Amino acid sequence: MDTMIQEIYEAIIDGDMERVKDGVNAALSGGKAPGVILSEGMIAAMAEVGKRFEKGDFFVPEMLVSARAMKNGLEILRPMLAKSGVQAVGKVAIGTVKGDLHDIGKNLVSMMLEGAGFEINDLGVDVSPEKFVEVVKDNKPNIVALSALLTTTMQNMKATIEAIEAAGLRDQVKIMIGGAPVTQEYANQIGADGYSSDASRAVSVAKSLMVK
Repeated sequence: MDTMIQEIYEAIIDGDMERVKDGVNAALSGGKAPGVILSEGMIAAMAEVGKRFEKGDFFVPEMLVSARAMKNGLEILRPMLAKSGVQAVGKVAIGTVKGDLHDIGKNLVSMMLEGAGFEINDLGVDVSPEKFVEVVKDNKPNIVALSALLTTTMQNMKATIEAIEAAGLRDQVKIMIGGAPVTQEYANQIGADGYSSDASRAVSVAKSLMVK
């Protein structure tokens, strides 16, 4: 790996925001293409972070720190990626469902997906089924990702899927769900296309939904 790209890669794994920023600026000044910095520096680093999380070498705090550092570098890169015509892997609209104000899990999934090259539309927390329908209609995301941390708000995942169905948009979008009380069984029950037990796995689930 090129030394400039290696520096970005290691800085993201270390969760060092300033080093990531400096590394991205240095790589751009050194003539590196934005797409190369993104795929070989950032996406590769976040994939490594995901692997370490799955092996139990990293935990949620380390993942969050790495994801924030990556996001810092992405802010610099984003306008240039758009200019150079680098396509996102896919578009994801993500939000915590109605009645639920928890956002740590949702934010982490959002950052991990962004780190994997997806374009993210983060709708925030307490998102009504109607809002999800509107976003599917207007923004045409490939995937809608629903998060819930409470058993009492989980039912709003079902309500959201039903609202998207009622609007005649269900076949236009894949729906994935996740959150502490959520299970694969529940995903099957409410007709979701994918389920992820954690932020790292959410990336592979989203990628698999893109090829279906």
